[in-house]
Amino acid sequence: MAKILTALLLLLTLHASAESRAAVAPENVTAVSDTLATATAPQEHTSVSGAAKKKVYVFPIREDIMPSAVRLTAKCLEEADRTGADYVVIDMNTYGGLLDAADSIRTMLLNYPRPVFTFVNNQAASAGALIAIASDSIYMRPGASIGAATVVDQSGTPMPDKYQSFMRSMMRSTAEAHGRAAVTNGADTVYRWRRDPLIAEAMVDPSITVPGLVDSTKVVTLTADEAVRWGYSEGTVSSVDELLQAAGIDDYEKYGYEPDWLDRLIGFLTNPTVQAIFIMMIIGGIYFELQTPGIGFPLVVAILGAVLYFAPLYMEGLMAHWELALFVAGLILIALEIFVTPGFGVLGILGITATVAGLAFAIIDTSLLKYIPTGELSLSVVVAPFTLVICAAGVALLLSIWLGNRFLKGHSRLRKKIVLTSEMPSGEGYVSVAADRGLIGRTGTTSTPLRPAGRVLIDGRYYDAAGDNAAFIEKGRQVTVVRDEGGVLYCREN
Repeated sequence: MAKILTALLLLLTLHASAESRAAVAPENVTAVSDTLATATAPQEHTSVSGAAKKKVYVFPIREDIMPSAVRLTAKCLEEADRTGADYVVIDMNTYGGLLDAADSIRTMLLNYPRPVFTFVNNQAASAGALIAIASDSIYMRPGASIGAATVVDQSGTPMPDKYQSFMRSMMRSTAEAHGRAAVTNGADTVYRWRRDPLIAEAMVDPSITVPGLVDSTKVVTLTADEAVRWGYSEGTVSSVDELLQAAGIDDYEKYGYEPDWLDRLIGFLTNPTVQAIFIMMIIGGIYFELQTPGIGFPLVVAILGAVLYFAPLYMEGLMAHWELALFVAGLILIALEIFVTPGFGVLGILGITATVAGLAFAIIDTSLLKYIPTGELSLSVVVAPFTLVICAAGVALLLSIWLGNRFLKGHSRLRKKIVLTSEMPSGEGYVSVAADRGLIGRTGTTSTPLRPAGRVLIDGRYYDAAGDNAAFIEKGRQVTVVRDEGGVLYCREN
């Protein structure tokens, strides 16, 4: 009986424990669910008094879309990242440029983690249209336009269809990258492209028809109002500040790309006129160094000119190692021609060619050379730098010859101030060698071996001496002077 009562008490205890757990569990589950819901619910941006201002980084694209624009964009996006910018604004005004350069910028913008706005500050044509479409939002100045992205060569003639096909696909995929937006049409919800890929393709190919926009004979170029109506612009504004207000960014701190002292210095040093001066320093310094004995100031000028010429180009990323090596190889060949081989021949011609080519290719962005055979760029990309180098070198050589004749061999007053011209006339007692010293027939002792030259001691004074007929005479021997010529006593052993 006791066992039965014990068992009943145990069962009642277990039942009460189960009911207690059942009463507590729903509350815990609800609390956990609420926590998860709070954690996963989207957070709305609210304006809080005293919150930090948003940082807006602004940089310009106001040039042809070339590799230099790619370097500028990469530098600015990196700086925006480093400084913690919340938004990036591109102030754009360009008529286009190279396709692969535009593709590089497009890729950077599509992969950039922060919102990017493009302010079309007049024109976003051709490659500029591709870059603008890659940004998250586009705003346009009144009177601005975007489009006309047909690929053309340097003369404006459309390129073959393989180029157009590639550009069409890039424009289409860039527009599609911004996805679709839900549009409510009565009771129905329709998802439409934020930027219609068909319009993007029509900016390249005139055969693509966009109903209600343009017929099949024109390449699409949108005005500011048309871009808003067709979803290619978020609004028409007159400045970056108006853009930010239209985008709902009120409390912000605007800053952007400002060339520092190094950028300004590099820009000055890479100016074509300044580069021509450096080339003249190099050529003139080398010329005057060859005209004067030893190593002196002209060589310092030449080295300084070379450093100032090549260093900024290397820092700007325009010059490769092989271009500097070509220049140095040219100088070595010229030196070999002058000091080793007689006359002027193959080494000299090769040296001059290599030197000029090294100087010229250093200021050529060699990544552009591949566009010359296709016709996208003209041969002037190469001709202009070579013309600059040849003209500067020619002027430097002519000036060096004229200055050399005037100051090294002439009789100008300035020559006496910059060139050692002291004279030692014979009328003042200066002679090239000693006169007859009355030592012939005198005897002395060799203070060094004469093999055949050495020194002798005569009456307590030392003289330069040599054995007569190149005879060798040992040290400490008695000798007699038989000749006194050219400041040397010729002796014969007694």
